[in-house]
Amino acid sequence: MTSKRIFITGASGCIGHYVVDKLIQDTEHELFLLVRDPQKLKLNLTARAGIHLLQGDMLHIERHRQLLKTVDYAVLIATAWGGPNTHDINVTKTIRLLNLLDPDVCQQVVYFSTASILGRDNQPLKQAGEVGTDYVRTKYDCHQRMQKLAIAPRVTTVFPTLVFGGDATKPLSQISGGLPQVVRWIDLIRFLKADGGFHYIHCEDIAKVVLLLLHRSPTEGESRQLVLGNAPLTVNEAIEEISRYFGRRIYFRIPLTAGLANFFIRVFRIQMAAWDRFCMDYRYFTYEQFVNPATYGSVPYCATLSEVFKVSGIAPRSNS
Repeated sequence: MTSKRIFITGASGCIGHYVVDKLIQDTEHELFLLVRDPQKLKLNLTARAGIHLLQGDMLHIERHRQLLKTVDYAVLIATAWGGPNTHDINVTKTIRLLNLLDPDVCQQVVYFSTASILGRDNQPLKQAGEVGTDYVRTKYDCHQRMQKLAIAPRVTTVFPTLVFGGDATKPLSQISGGLPQVVRWIDLIRFLKADGGFHYIHCEDIAKVVLLLLHRSPTEGESRQLVLGNAPLTVNEAIEEISRYFGRRIYFRIPLTAGLANFFIRVFRIQMAAWDRFCMDYRYFTYEQFVNPATYGSVPYCATLSEVFKVSGIAPRSNS
């Protein structure tokens, strides 16, 4: 593949670090990194030629209109998780950026959404747009609006599931930041039984998929709506695997039913937003179709939860 010009947002985040690092190490593409705070970027930008740091943010994306008309690819990872600018960044300015791209020049856009806005049939989940958090609701809104854009046929939307990642040179994902708590509570968690299911994926595998997509755009008839995740796990399967990893035997299981959860919510007067309540009732955030490096004939970095704990530096323990 000849060298291309790639515009990337969100490089300073967890996923962004992995994606940009892979593009630096494994390609000769010319990279343009839009970064709000360069101090948060832990990558070596002098590793090779062709890496350009653009200090700025999505709120002022129009400043890069001339550059955007010349790029061959765009990887849009930047997002606002909440706060007063959430809608402006996740919807208004993202749509503006997409409109500034030239459909005759830009060969592909990889846009990062979230699997939370999809139902089990891989179709938009109306509750995400109705009762989702600011982040979820704006991602749903942007997904709906971008279908009408001139660049839409060039857009591949990826929907990450639960994301693990981070190390000494890359920021932790929110989920990975909670792994020490799993270790702390495993002696209690192993005796619980709950109804639910989910997918997960490591940032290294997300970066692999992005690189594969840039090397081969989806052909006619192939889906451009890709859920990123390993094979689904039930909550109980996850508890069993984690318990084995830490050498903890399971002697019995106490069902954690929805009725019991509601009891504790009432007794302790726990405040739950409408989206939290929906997620508790929905339980199975699994999808009919999903992709990971194995889908494209590549070896996944983390295909199991045990591997996630291992690469996160959390060592297994002996049986007890």
